[in-house]
Amino acid sequence: MKRHPHVLSSVRRELNDWRPWATRALVLAFAALAGLTVVLLTWMSDVALGWFNQMEQQAWWAPLLWTPACTAAIVWITLRFAPGAAGSGIPQVMAALTPGVQPESRGLFVSIRLSAFKLVLTAWGLLGGLSLGREGPSVQIAAGVMHRVRRWLPANSAVSEHGLLIAGGAAGIAAAFNTPLGGIMFAIEELSRSVEQRSNGLVMAAIVLGGLIAVSIYGNATHFGVIHVQGPSMALVLPGLVVALTCGLAGGLFSRLLVVSLAGRSRDWFSRMRRQYPVRFAAGCGLAVAVIGIVSLGATFGSGNLHTRALLANPESSSSFYVVLKFMATWLTTWAGVPAGIFAPSLSIGGALGNDFAQLFAQAQPQTLIALGMVGFLAAVTQAPLTSFIIVMEMIDGHAMVLSLMACALIASGVSRLVSVPLYPALADQHLQRIPPEQVAKT
Repeated sequence: MKRHPHVLSSVRRELNDWRPWATRALVLAFAALAGLTVVLLTWMSDVALGWFNQMEQQAWWAPLLWTPACTAAIVWITLRFAPGAAGSGIPQVMAALTPGVQPESRGLFVSIRLSAFKLVLTAWGLLGGLSLGREGPSVQIAAGVMHRVRRWLPANSAVSEHGLLIAGGAAGIAAAFNTPLGGIMFAIEELSRSVEQRSNGLVMAAIVLGGLIAVSIYGNATHFGVIHVQGPSMALVLPGLVVALTCGLAGGLFSRLLVVSLAGRSRDWFSRMRRQYPVRFAAGCGLAVAVIGIVSLGATFGSGNLHTRALLANPESSSSFYVVLKFMATWLTTWAGVPAGIFAPSLSIGGALGNDFAQLFAQAQPQTLIALGMVGFLAAVTQAPLTSFIIVMEMIDGHAMVLSLMACALIASGVSRLVSVPLYPALADQHLQRIPPEQVAKT
């Protein structure tokens, strides 16, 4: 029979060795710094999009010149100085976490330098009116900040580079969405690769602290407000099932389109142009995004958060063409090669899709179907149903919808798996091809 530990002896053992305490202090300090960096990205993104909206309102034709110029400049800088900053940022962190990747190769995917470029270029993309989110970039930015702490940890520290990357990436999600629980689930469902990483208490503490930094600055407000749901109704079963299946199919097609187009292996004219003249191709994508934005009366510019909030407040305010236009604008933005996340646009597309079915079925609770559309499309694109339902639940304070949100996420994710391979692992494999051959041989 095991004896209970002696309290004073246990305290003396803990205090005699300074290294564990130094490790904990450094990890938590950098977790707070990671959270502050994401808060800075949030502020920069909001200001940048606000400036673009002012310009677009004063001169409707200005995006036809401004958006292509910004897109071309961002892609040129990305290719010239920070190729690892292109795209979402989540695949880069997953690539850095891939078993066998050598420490010298991780700098291709995650570093303080890449975090700095990602911070500026993501905000610049919103200044240009591109259809992108800041949540995916937040993952890479925060992971780069957390990874930096490894240089100052004591020798033989129990905290691994993998643990730091997981903590940083998940803290980025938690801080970006104001959803600490969503950050923890993101670490478990998307980033973790072993039981040890999933159960590390210090890593989980770092994730929560990074998320709480954003809460302490922006307040404990929900991202999209509160949805007041009536009691369960059989009238919602059929529309909810249709929303889940449709979001699963549409999200799967969106994921497949991104994987195929970003791989760049097709022989069509557009893919050849992207390979041979990436800056010109980016300018063309920027022009197309500007045209789509003008056709949508400005609704598709930016992340889509403003449109989603307006939709929840007034479900009848959205055009039925918004889903297709936002879908195209987000795909073109990502295909251009700029640093761009897809979380927020996915929520916007899914919410609009749910609203379309609410109007079709003449539902008296359109906000419920909007929420189901948000979680369904996000789960289908990411194929991470638990992360998706927790994020949406926390963003709308939708605890009364736990079962319906979870069911919708699982159904949509299951349908998506019939259409597309998982998006982020596939893109991570593409990033792994950038490792020099001599370093691949070591793995």
